[in-house]
Amino acid sequence: MIFPEQVYKNMFAALQEAEKAFELNEVPIGAVVVYQNKIIGRGFNQTEMLNDATAHAEMLAITAASNHIGSKILDECDLYVTVEPCVMCSGAILLSRIKNLYFGTLEPKFGACGSLFNIVESGRYNHKPNVFSGIYSDESKHLLEKFFQQKRTSPN
Repeated sequence: MIFPEQVYKNMFAALQEAEKAFELNEVPIGAVVVYQNKIIGRGFNQTEMLNDATAHAEMLAITAASNHIGSKILDECDLYVTVEPCVMCSGAILLSRIKNLYFGTLEPKFGACGSLFNIVESGRYNHKPNVFSGIYSDESKHLLEKFFQQKRTSPN
């Protein structure tokens, strides 16, 4: 599927967030929340730095966007994330009522938007975001593979 240029620009911004995580020795996942073609929330995984299992890129980006707008409801916002969201992040996407979810690569171990589960499209909740995947999939997957390759070969 070919997307408008703005979709690729926003996903590229999420990739830049993932690179920040990579440089800080965090699992390289990045996310941005977009409202009216403007990024209003950014996040990258910070679970190690913050010693917090909930400090996923999506959670941090959604929190930043909610603070920017002044509302927990983000029904006019889109979320771009480099890797398929997990169960926790999928719940946050549903509860914040994100309009459109764009993600890069599938996450076969923890993915909850098509891999292991499909929580956001199950139809069991009062909200169902539009979901699009595969945008900069190779780049997102490569960054993860590089990170875990380094982890396996690192003496620490």
